[in-house]
Amino acid sequence: MFIRTAGERDLEAIKALLAETWHATYDAIYGRKRVNEITAEWHSMAALRTRLTHPHSEFLVADDGKAIAGMAFAASVDEGRVVWLRQLYVLPAQQRRGIGAMLLDEVSESFPEASLIRLEVEAENLNAIGFYRAQGFIVSDAAETTQDEVSVVVMEKALA
Repeated sequence: MFIRTAGERDLEAIKALLAETWHATYDAIYGRKRVNEITAEWHSMAALRTRLTHPHSEFLVADDGKAIAGMAFAASVDEGRVVWLRQLYVLPAQQRRGIGAMLLDEVSESFPEASLIRLEVEAENLNAIGFYRAQGFIVSDAAETTQDEVSVVVMEKALA
């Protein structure tokens, strides 16, 4: 497995990965219908395509040469001092193999001027919260509700 920058040719596979991962993670929380709505909007080809050219960002995939097993998207803010990890997903069948940690390491290394990495995670997604804790993240703001009435936990980690 290697980590590389995502390209146009990866978008269909990323879209499929996001749909599979979202259903496995969020159907029990939001219901299948709502997950279909979210993935249709948030993970459309147009939405994914904008990530390819988003300024001050990294759009990465974990690739074994045959298939994409994971993806991450992050962008810097505050003049490059803070990195917001917007997405990090690994196919359910590929989880617990170090792929998420590899993606996270590459995101961190992609922003050498940053001193902090921050993310939001669904408050009920205990597996993700556990993963991020194991990677050294701490909860900075407990459950807050977004405009979509989703409860999220804000987590962060200082970067060396």
